[in-house]
Amino acid sequence: MKDKHLLLREARFDELDNVSLLIRDAYQQYENFLPPEAWKYYAEDMMDVRRRLNESQLIVAELDGRLAGTVTLYLDAEHSSQGGWPSGWGSIRLLAVHPAYRGRGIGRALMEECIRRCRSQGIATIGLHTTEMMNVARRMYERMGFVRVPEFDFHPRPGVVVMAYRLDLKPPA
Repeated sequence: MKDKHLLLREARFDELDNVSLLIRDAYQQYENFLPPEAWKYYAEDMMDVRRRLNESQLIVAELDGRLAGTVTLYLDAEHSSQGGWPSGWGSIRLLAVHPAYRGRGIGRALMEECIRRCRSQGIATIGLHTTEMMNVARRMYERMGFVRVPEFDFHPRPGVVVMAYRLDLKPPA
C-alpha cells in the first residue's frame, strides 16, 4: 500500500449516500459499453448499497478523511445477488476506487482486507465476477492469485460474459 494514511473500515450509516456516489463515479467509465437501459439498471443496482447491508459487509477506504474506495464482501456468497457460488464460499462485489484516488494501491488494500476477513472466518474460497472491459481490475485479481472458473460465468444479455474468478485461501503460516 502506497498511502500510510489509509483507513479501512465499515461504512457508517450516515455516509451510505456518499458511498453510492463513489461507486457511480468509479464505474462511470463503463457507461458507454452498455445500452442505455442496461446501464440504468446496472447503475441502480450498484448504487443500492442499503439493500445489501443485511447480507454483506460494506467496507470503505478512507484517505485523509475522505472516502476513496469501497467494496462489498459477502462472507456467505449464497447471499450475493450474483448467485451460483458454492456453499461455504465468500464473495466480493463492486470494488470501486474513486478516479481521483486511483494508482495508490487502494483497490488492492480493499481486496486484501476482504481476504483477511474471509480467512478470519475460516472461509477457504472467495469468488468474484468481472468483465473484459474491467481490464485493470481483472489484471490485479489475477496478480493476486484469482483464477478463472468459467463454470460460474453468467450472461446478463446476449454477447456479454460476466467472468467468474476464484481464490483458494491458504491457511496463514
